[in-house]
Parts: sequence; C-alpha cells; structure tokens
Amino acid sequence: MTAGHASPRALAPAEPAEPAEPADRPFVEFNRVWLAYNDELARKGEFAVEDISLQVEPGEFIAIVGPSGCGKSTFMKLATGLRPATRGVVRIAGRKVSGPLNMVGMAFQAPTLLPWRTTLQNVMLPLEIVEPYRATLREKREEYTARARDLLRTVGLAGYEDKYPWQLSGGMQQRASICRALIHEPRMLLLDEPFGALDAFTREELWCVLRDLWQARRFNVILVTHDLREAVFLADTVYVMSQRPGRILTRKEIGLPRPRDLDLTYTEPFADLVHALREKIGHVRQH
Repeated sequence: MTAGHASPRALAPAEPAEPAEPADRPFVEFNRVWLAYNDELARKGEFAVEDISLQVEPGEFIAIVGPSGCGKSTFMKLATGLRPATRGVVRIAGRKVSGPLNMVGMAFQAPTLLPWRTTLQNVMLPLEIVEPYRATLREKREEYTARARDLLRTVGLAGYEDKYPWQLSGGMQQRASICRALIHEPRMLLLDEPFGALDAFTREELWCVLRDLWQARRFNVILVTHDLREAVFLADTVYVMSQRPGRILTRKEIGLPRPRDLDLTYTEPFADLVHALREKIGHVRQH
C-alpha cells in the first residue's frame, strides 16, 4: 500500500480557535522546566526531567531521542498539559500551559482503537469529546463524517471505514490512529514511538504518510522515537536527551532538503547525521 495523496478538503488548514499569537513568537516554549512526579520526590531533588529550555517555531517538526527512561515521554506530558511543571514555565501558542490542551492530537505506539467501533467511528471519537465539535456534532455530522472519510482516504484506508480494529493490520491500525489524532484539526501533533511496533517496510510507508500530512497542513509535531533514521528523515530539528534526570544535551538541525524521499536515507549526508546522533547517544550511555 502506498501513501496516498491528500485531498484538499481533508487537509485544509484548521480555523484558529482563538486569536493567533504574534508570528515571530515560538509556538512551543520551555523555560527552565523541571518535573518531579510528586512533592516528596521534589523535596528529595529527584526529578524526571530538569532544566529543559527550548523554543519551537510555528509549523516546526521536532524529534526527541535518547536512551530508555530519559524522560522523553515526560516531555510529552509537559507539552500537552497532562503534567504541570514543578519549576519553570511551559507555553504553547503564547499561553502558559495550566491543564490539558484541546489544540493537541496524540498517537502512541499502541493504536488503542476501541474494538467495538469501526475504523470510521474510531476516527470520529475526538469529535464527540473536544469542543467546539462536541456541541455541533449532531447538526454537522454529515460534514464531519465526510472529513473523516477524506482523511482515511489520504492515508490509504479508503474502503476500510466499516472494518473493526481486529480486521486491520498493525500498520492500518496506526494509520487510523493518526487520523483520529488529526480529525479535530489540532495545531500540534504529539507522537510517542508511533511506529516502534511495526515492521521496517510498514514503518517507512508510515513515515511517508506522516510526511505528506505534515507538509500539507504544517501543524507542529513533537515526535518521541528511538529510531534515529526516523528522526532524521522526518524532523527539522532533533533533540538528544540525557539519562534520567532528562536534560537536553544536543540540538541538531537537520539541513536536508524537503520534500524528502526514502531514497535520501541511502545517501552519505543522511548517514552522517544518523551517525553523529548515534555517537552522542552512545556517549550518554557511557556516562
């Protein structure tokens, strides 16, 4: 199955839910952010991540890499507002994060599709939960259903709308999961090891699906991954985190031209970037 081409309706830019922040302001800002998972750990000085500062521009695609347990997933929780910072400030779209954000879509290594719902019903689930869609779902169901069908067509799932998760391959389930994360037109997509459980061929297919979706809509993306090739192929910027407590050790801009084709992964410039990141992570593990 090859990555499909986006239809204009499925990939039309989302209407902003609130006044846009100044164009020159970063979309994501971490200002000296520390997180301990409870007050007792904070008093003991036992932090999951410490002193993280970074700025992500509107529409930028970043990847977070590092050894297991380094705090990559904790970083995601901070960016979505699922965990408040113990110290420091997180701002998204110019506003301090004080709770879960509606402007965020998320997908994980396990697709977590509800087994009693069809593919189409699973994709539309956020529209039943997230405002303003929840309030307008009854009157706009036909419009939202068409949007979901277009999105599924974009990722190569046309004809599978009425199938249940157990009738889909792992790659198909993950495509549906990404559609579900994007159906409410979030301004930021957070991906936590989304392709880690898939075979290499399917993984590379989904790299291209994600690449095409992002290039069409230019939402912000934060990708957590162990796969350095994946990070270099997809991201504008890659951040390397230390072992716990997680800190940002390296920020690496990926200067490879876009749009990127899979043939790029066999070139020397690509291999050099992967090797440089691997050396950095190897150094982290030794210290």
